[in-house]
Amino acid sequence: MKHAQVLGTFPAGSPRGSWPAEELAERLRSQGRAAEVVMDLATDAFLVVAPGPAEVVHVDTVEAAPAQAQYTAAS
Repeated sequence: MKHAQVLGTFPAGSPRGSWPAEELAERLRSQGRAAEVVMDLATDAFLVVAPGPAEVVHVDTVEAAPAQAQYTAAS
């Protein structure tokens, strides 16, 4: 994937590792959106990305996600 929209970022040092990123990607896929998790070594973070123009997209809430779960991409 040459270009991607960043839908969410999660610190790699989190106690849960990549799980939060994987959970967001799964929720997005269940809604019919393309999403995958990649590791950004430069920022030491897991990114949830989708094919598209290179830009950061803020995912504030995801349908079917727990009410307290909010995901924000870093700018």
